[in-house]
Amino acid sequence: MSGLPFPLSVPVLTDGVVTLRAATPADVEPMWEMTQDPGMQRWTAVPIPNTREMSEQFALQVAARAWDDGTACMWVVEAEDDDGRPRYAGNVDLRGRPVADIGFTLHPWARGRGIMTAAVRLAVGHGFTEAGIEAVHWRSHVGNEASLRVAHACGFELVGAAPALLHERGRTLDAWTAVLRFGDAPYARRPWQDAPRLRTDRVQLRPLVEGDADRVAQACSDPTTRHWLRTLPHPYTPEVARAFVADCTWRSATGEKITWSVVDPVSDELLALVTLMHLGGVNPGTAEVGYWAHPDARGRGLVGEAVRAVTRWAFSPDGPGLHRLSLLAAAGNVASNRVAERSGFRRVGVERQAEMLGDDTLDDLVSYDLLATDEP
Repeated sequence: MSGLPFPLSVPVLTDGVVTLRAATPADVEPMWEMTQDPGMQRWTAVPIPNTREMSEQFALQVAARAWDDGTACMWVVEAEDDDGRPRYAGNVDLRGRPVADIGFTLHPWARGRGIMTAAVRLAVGHGFTEAGIEAVHWRSHVGNEASLRVAHACGFELVGAAPALLHERGRTLDAWTAVLRFGDAPYARRPWQDAPRLRTDRVQLRPLVEGDADRVAQACSDPTTRHWLRTLPHPYTPEVARAFVADCTWRSATGEKITWSVVDPVSDELLALVTLMHLGGVNPGTAEVGYWAHPDARGRGLVGEAVRAVTRWAFSPDGPGLHRLSLLAAAGNVASNRVAERSGFRRVGVERQAEMLGDDTLDDLVSYDLLATDEP
């Protein structure tokens, strides 16, 4: 050790807005504050409880030792606050070589500003060009959308969910995984398919969020829903619903799917769900529409309103540039067929006895389509 509160070997990296540097004693207090944040405690393995002394040890001893023995590159992230003052904003680490794992955390004040995306680009750039790293692996708890957005924006190849990959505080957790290799561009490989906010006369459409899980669980436990959607898990618990929400987030990041919660404009309570599926597949410019209604919302025409709003957006200049939408409905599902027909979809075929229902009987499957050139 050098005798200083930081090792002499830490390179200072900056893009003119964000700076990566060694930790100093002044960083200990805000670093400890960050460990008390509920979001950090939920999504990371930070010890709970966490004392100021633990943060001091991590900042001034653990990180310095890692630099000195070559086991990790560990930086403090610094950025300007709203008053233009340089402040501690978080940490970013590259652990191991030539294959490294990346970890990063942000202080609450610094979130939502693009700071960590810039910091990760600086860190992995140094790792590839100066530290002999050939690949960087990212992993996070399933459901950690903020971390996923950073990995996506930095060009990581999104691999998938790995069951029981993490073990933290006595729990085994599933993890999202991704990788960035030497030579990969540090920018998003494809657009994140965010659900834009839309509005009709009676409902609003917004992104599906974890707070909708209880209503999703209610809808997907309903006997009518389960009759027409036989493959739904059973029992459909709030935990299953949260996993579904997380999967929708992942598929938005990979560009496969857009999911809307159809909600009451006053209470924000979920009434239905509408999705565009199979985006960016083998048939560019096409997608399949799916939907279901919470029992509270049935028989009121709300799903039809929502589907029409989605189809208008899908074909609009502000949408994803689609030219064709498809839709499938069991022949006996009168409500679903009515939504399709009232939303302008045209019946194009029937597959006989192609749909297994919840009571193990078979039904015909009706195919619909809607083209951007069709009359509204």
